[in-house]
Amino acid sequence: MKHTNKWDIDLSFGKSGEDRVANLLNADKSKIEVKTERDWWYKTGNIAIEIECRGKPSGLYVTEADYWVHVLNKDGKDFCKLFFDVETLKEITFKHIDNTKMVGDNHASKCVLIPLKELFNVKERVKL
Repeated sequence: MKHTNKWDIDLSFGKSGEDRVANLLNADKSKIEVKTERDWWYKTGNIAIEIECRGKPSGLYVTEADYWVHVLNKDGKDFCKLFFDVETLKEITFKHIDNTKMVGDNHASKCVLIPLKELFNVKERVKL
C-alpha cells in the first residue's frame, strides 16, 4: 500500500462522517422510520419495502421521516441495520417497482422486493 501525506484530508473526511452519524443517532424519533424484517430476507436475498396496504399508499410512500432504518433480523437477533435517506430509498425502490409481492396478514400489504446485492451496485444507482 502506498503511503500518502493526505492524512489531514482523510481525518477531516472521517470526522465529517462521524458527525453525520452522530446527528442521525440524535435525531428526533419522528425523523426516523424503522422497519424490522425477519428471516425472509435471509431466505430470499431480498428486502421488502412496503408501499401499499389494503390498496392505499403506506410505508415508504407515506412516511414523513427523513431516514429509513431497515433492520435485518435472523433467528430473533439483529444481523444488521441498513440506514437510508428516504429519498434515496424511494429512488432505489422505484427502480424495482415491477418486482412486488403481497405479504402480511391476508396478503394485504404490497411490498417492492429489492435484491440486497443491488443496494450496493453504486455504478447502477449513482450518476458518477
